[in-house]
Amino acid sequence: MASRTYQGVILAAGHGSRMGPFGELMPKPIVPICNKPLLAYQLESMRSVGIEEIFIVIGHLGHRITQIIGDGSQYGVRVEYVEQQQRLGIAHAVGQLERLIHSPFLLMLGDIYFEIDDLPSMFKEMEEHDAAAVIAVKEETDPEAVKRNFSVQLREDGTVRRVIEKPRHVPNLLKGCGLYLFDLPIFDAIRRTPRTAMRDEYELTDSIQILIDFEYPVRIAGVVNWDVNVTFTSDLIACSLHQLKRRNLHELVGAACTLADGVKLRDSVVGDRVAITRPATFERCVVMSDVVIDDGLDYRDTVITQRPRNHSVPGLLQESAHGS
Repeated sequence: MASRTYQGVILAAGHGSRMGPFGELMPKPIVPICNKPLLAYQLESMRSVGIEEIFIVIGHLGHRITQIIGDGSQYGVRVEYVEQQQRLGIAHAVGQLERLIHSPFLLMLGDIYFEIDDLPSMFKEMEEHDAAAVIAVKEETDPEAVKRNFSVQLREDGTVRRVIEKPRHVPNLLKGCGLYLFDLPIFDAIRRTPRTAMRDEYELTDSIQILIDFEYPVRIAGVVNWDVNVTFTSDLIACSLHQLKRRNLHELVGAACTLADGVKLRDSVVGDRVAITRPATFERCVVMSDVVIDDGLDYRDTVITQRPRNHSVPGLLQESAHGS
């Protein structure tokens, strides 16, 4: 357990455009993983290391996040929301919190599902080495996974020498995971961070590199066993299947559901208040809450949700994992 007082920050302002129509209905940070919002896993991780005060930066469909998460009391924490008016990158979102942050803070990207092991070791790394930042890393086997995130290069003494956002050429297989522990000097680094030419945003990796260049110690912690940036509907299915496996389950059915005789669930999750009125087979599927399925069709590798009532075509909205 950490010996100092820490705050928490979760960035949850992303749009989720690559999830197709599903992303227009629900912000990624509250997509259900085994019938629990993605953010809930992150809030519980923070609470597990004694963090009670957490700021969530919201944007796209932010009101949906506040409705689901509320004041955080159901997760044993206190949540305050900050709206990001302009989407100018991760560093910009963090910089907006400077007036609210008065201690080192744990930062999580709210659209990433983490399986974390030994989170306290991040705090131990910061405190024992007086580090300005600790980056959670994972040793990958696929260079493409590093290219989609950022690479981390180390000195012989274990401190970070360089971080590269979405590298074209991968120098090693050490991937940064979207989980960070920062002390207050990060805000000065953010103020010094220029916009990138490629995406016209303020990149957090540039801010970290500024810390390094100003000779602040930045270290790593290998605390992430498994992580998925929930970008496509196939990612939602993958996270749900992973969580089912962790619980030694092959199916999960929410509260107040009605399933007809002959309904078969194979590695699938059904939300609350779902009605499946005819026999059908669901394999590697996620059925969202409040859905009525009466077509008797079999589904595979699919996220199923109800179309909004003002949609031009009534019925079900189906997002195939293979066509997302």
